[in-house]
Amino acid sequence: MDGHVANKAISNGTSHSDWSPPSWRTKPIKQPVNYEDQALVDKATAKLRRLPPIVTPTEIWKLRRALAEVAQGKAFLLQGGDCAELFDYCNDQAIDSKVKLLLQMSLVLIWGGNKPVVRIARMAGQYAKPRSSPMEAVDGKQMPSFRGDILNGYPSDQRAIDPDRLVQAYFHSAATLNYLRAQLASGIADLHNPMEWELGHVGDPELQQKYTKIVESISESLRFMRTVGADTAGQLETVDLFTSHEGLLLEYEEALTRKLKHPSNRNVTPTPKPAPKVSPLTGGALLNSSIPQDPETTGHYNTSAHFLWVGDRTRQPDHAHIEYFRGIENPIGIKVGPTTTPADLTRLLDIVDPRRETGKVTLITRYGAAKVAELLPQHIAAVRQTGHTVVWQCDPMHGNTRSTTSGIKTRSFAAIFSELAAALRIHRECGSILGGVHLELTGDAVTECTGGSQGLQDEDLGARYETFCDPRLNEKQALELAFLVAGSQRGTEG
Repeated sequence: MDGHVANKAISNGTSHSDWSPPSWRTKPIKQPVNYEDQALVDKATAKLRRLPPIVTPTEIWKLRRALAEVAQGKAFLLQGGDCAELFDYCNDQAIDSKVKLLLQMSLVLIWGGNKPVVRIARMAGQYAKPRSSPMEAVDGKQMPSFRGDILNGYPSDQRAIDPDRLVQAYFHSAATLNYLRAQLASGIADLHNPMEWELGHVGDPELQQKYTKIVESISESLRFMRTVGADTAGQLETVDLFTSHEGLLLEYEEALTRKLKHPSNRNVTPTPKPAPKVSPLTGGALLNSSIPQDPETTGHYNTSAHFLWVGDRTRQPDHAHIEYFRGIENPIGIKVGPTTTPADLTRLLDIVDPRRETGKVTLITRYGAAKVAELLPQHIAAVRQTGHTVVWQCDPMHGNTRSTTSGIKTRSFAAIFSELAAALRIHRECGSILGGVHLELTGDAVTECTGGSQGLQDEDLGARYETFCDPRLNEKQALELAFLVAGSQRGTEG
């Protein structure tokens, strides 16, 4: 059910003078939340407004500069993590396992693409999930759908929407990111010791041998650099790992949106913009750099995460979520699926990125293996005509979800790789750049997706089916996928 409707048409985004953090409230909204006690919601959001930012403008702009590199083919984006992050995942083992997996995958992708990898985790805030129905059947009983820990709990006795969970989400996000920063500062990502990112549950000898071969090659290169006196100035001892989540619950996002001073290094070394393939727009609409050159000293930052995306169910151009997203300085993602028309896509880009800033917007395509060849070329052509330089990212998970005969939700590894391989090929054929992948994964040995070298079948899913929402790649499948992508990038079979 939609919320209240605006009195005027949505702005074309050319100016933020008519935007404010709560202006989304004047628009229709998908996936609304009906709280029973508004006073408790107001109390929770007031508390959130008093709390300090979880991330900073300096970090946000560091990611924006990195994504500008991705948009131009100079780096590759790896984004991954849980479908629905639980508060219970805020513990050292759960965080470490996912971080190490992302590091291992990025090492393989660096080897495959011979370019830097930008890492974004679906972590420290991925607590809200859109649902197709407000009710669901559990053990034959109808109850409110689980909508993520920020709204309600998975156990049947915790399905009531609880405003206090808004504040709980903040503290679990902050604690997760605090531990993540501490681990990175302590050398968990030190490239001098990549074998310490142990392969955990991956017992496959062939996969271990492939990974060891890459590690030995990198170690040999580092020894050579030390021998010739090359100074890496600590650049190999840690990496940047940014956080992200779907910006679904706008009451929470609004409360953590702050008007803050832009960092002093916001305009450092502008990234040259490649010559557009269409005639430049008049009036200076196409900038010569990926960094805006405006005199403003402050902007509105969503301080709950470095990167937020708007989902396939909530990306209507004249609705609340796009209204909110068009006003924030953060880099943003938009899910693009089979129901996205080329006209809607170009309209969305003009609304959320009127200044056409390179890498400001990431288009996360999720068609399904059977539809990618038909739809992706249309969307590439439509975006090219607009003059926007976006990050193209493939989400090969969501379009390939199916249910087994017993009703278990799963995904096929073969279909996942098929869509990803097709996206790589289509972008090359269209003269475009596939800048990254967006995956739902875990560092645990779960059995939620079929296939892969393990050969998991539908009947194997019950062994360790632990997801509270959509099925995830396990550690072995995720690393195997990274090798397949790396092989495609190198023009080999991996």
